[in-house]
Amino acid sequence: MAHRPKRTFRQRRADSSDSDSTQEPFAEPGAPREHADLGPAEEGLPSGGGRAEAAELPRRAWGRGRGRVWASSRHAARAAPRLDRGSDVPVNIPDAAFIQAAYRKRELARAQEDYISLDVKHAFTIPGMRKNTEYPESEPDDHENIIPFTPKLQTLRQKMAEETAARNEETSEDSEEDKKYQDIWEQQQMRKAVKITKGRDIDLSHSSESQTVKKFDASISFPPVNLEIIKKQLNTRLTLLQDTHRSHLREYEKYIQDVKSSKSTIQNLENSSNQVLNFKFYKSMKVYVDNLIDCLNKKIINIQEIESAMHALLVKQAMIFMKRRQDELKHESAYLQQLSRKAEMSTNRSLAIDEKTQWILEEIESRRARRRQARVLSGNCTHQEGTSSDDELSSDMIDFQKSQGDILQDHKKIFEDVHDDFCNIQNILLKFQQWREKFPDSYYEAFISLCIPKLLNPLIRFQLIDWNPLKFDSIGLKQMPWFTSIEEFIDSSMEDSKKEDSSDKKILSTVISKTIIPRLTDFVEFIWDPLSTSQTTNLITQSRMILEEHSTCENEVISKGKQDLLKPIVSRMKKAIDDDVFIPLYPESAVENRMSPHSKFQERQFWSGLKLFRNILLWNELLPEDTLQELGLGKLLNRYLITALLNAIPGPDVVKKCNQIAACLPEKWFQNSAMRTSFPQLEYFIQFLLQSARKLSTSEIRDEVKEIILILVKIKALNQAESFIEEYHLDHLKSVIKEV
Repeated sequence: MAHRPKRTFRQRRADSSDSDSTQEPFAEPGAPREHADLGPAEEGLPSGGGRAEAAELPRRAWGRGRGRVWASSRHAARAAPRLDRGSDVPVNIPDAAFIQAAYRKRELARAQEDYISLDVKHAFTIPGMRKNTEYPESEPDDHENIIPFTPKLQTLRQKMAEETAARNEETSEDSEEDKKYQDIWEQQQMRKAVKITKGRDIDLSHSSESQTVKKFDASISFPPVNLEIIKKQLNTRLTLLQDTHRSHLREYEKYIQDVKSSKSTIQNLENSSNQVLNFKFYKSMKVYVDNLIDCLNKKIINIQEIESAMHALLVKQAMIFMKRRQDELKHESAYLQQLSRKAEMSTNRSLAIDEKTQWILEEIESRRARRRQARVLSGNCTHQEGTSSDDELSSDMIDFQKSQGDILQDHKKIFEDVHDDFCNIQNILLKFQQWREKFPDSYYEAFISLCIPKLLNPLIRFQLIDWNPLKFDSIGLKQMPWFTSIEEFIDSSMEDSKKEDSSDKKILSTVISKTIIPRLTDFVEFIWDPLSTSQTTNLITQSRMILEEHSTCENEVISKGKQDLLKPIVSRMKKAIDDDVFIPLYPESAVENRMSPHSKFQERQFWSGLKLFRNILLWNELLPEDTLQELGLGKLLNRYLITALLNAIPGPDVVKKCNQIAACLPEKWFQNSAMRTSFPQLEYFIQFLLQSARKLSTSEIRDEVKEIILILVKIKALNQAESFIEEYHLDHLKSVIKEV
């Protein structure tokens, strides 16, 4: 913005009127000219106007603040003596009329333009102001209406208020003046700009007129028109327009189709009366599933607590039996070792036995006596010592049953406050079955077959809390309510011919893989005793059923579940072979007497090892053959059983034991008719049989040789049997080989 022009005033002439000379003493040297340069406005005033205007200055300064009032009064006091000294003109005090005229002039300047005009030739009237042109007689005299030229005494609060008002008034006056001159300057700049623009428009109009004249000048010659170029341009333009038209037609047809489709959809929705019912069904199904999930999330905590308590109780019971068997074996072996030392030393001193060992031995003998008595009463006379489970009831068993009863009572209270629709598996599956029948597309698109096993997992675990697959009287999985409900749900799905490959068929196998197998694996790892034939038989039954269900639907998840089940079974059997099999070897003198403690202990341990051998081979239909041959033949038969047989005296008892070993071998292994040589793992057993047959053939007990030949034939050691018959000229036994 350009610099604003300064405000100028005319200087006062030296030869002014008398009234002017009366005002000059009020202005001191160095004071602003604004107080003294009042201009020739006083020429039109009466004779007393000079005095009235001189009196105006103190009043004007007094209205702006106390500081200025105080300064203006001081100037007036100093000016009087100078007049007296500089001239002979007397100083007169202005009368009331002069003061009133000056007051009106000041108010008019404030109200209009904030400065005193140089040319005042008319009377001024201020609205709302009382006119004092005439003074009635009732008014007081001049000496009573004295105008105060000095400020009155004021309080500090009044002084501060006056100073603030004076500063605000000065600021407002300055801003108004600045705004006024700013407007004047802007108007001048705009007038200049308008003049320049008009000049340019005139020039432009002249130039355009000249150009127009030149454009339409007939004397100018144009080049000849080439029709080919024009035709080519028109054809190009036409082609572009046609392409654009075709694209517009395609868009138009598309819009027409969209409009038709929208109209048909609207009509279908308007005509469809089942949409509201469908919406209600989906909404109710969503609410039901949300409530079901909320219920199961709250109850799963209680289910886990009861499940953990039952599992811990069963593990504790299994550990008690296992520890008792191992402690009894250790103490009995130590006792027999002490007897052997006493026999070698040939001393007559009594054997020192601690109280704990004595109590354990007495407890062992009392349990054996009770078992023998029970077998006599039942008529079982073929039982061998060492093949019993040794899990009779005791005080610990009574405590176990009491704790189990308390857990089952808490188990019944878990869902006692829940409606059947949220805890009964059959009712839950019925809800989803209705969905599948009404809206099969949305049912399968929602992958409900993947959600159902997760929803049913807590409820199935709830039913499996009191399930023990190792007990003989335990209910089978196929007889459980959850199993039958899932089977019915799957069968109803198979009735739909359009869904022959329905994903609902995998629900049962998924439940078994995700819920049953982990539960069964816990029993195998922590509770199952491989030395117990009853537990092994029951476990095999349950495992076979599970694996049969898996075989109906093969996939990666099910294959993994099968491996998760079989792997801990193999590990547990390896642990049993390492920890529970112990067959001591005593000198021949100690075992000659069949009734000696050493002989009885050795016999019991042998039959115990043979029992484990039989239990391992019971898994032949579930476990791979190479795994069973490694466990049963390699680790147990060759390492323990044959070693015990080599230490035994050849005779009918040895042949009987060999027959029991051969009876445990699965017949499936020897079904190949072309097989002439047995497995490599049976080589040690075959050599022991041939060695025993040689010893018996030279002794008086020759009838047992035929039994050995039959064992060789059974295990497909035909080449070894023929060689032995030819070597010892046992022609009457060749018929046995020919029958095979």
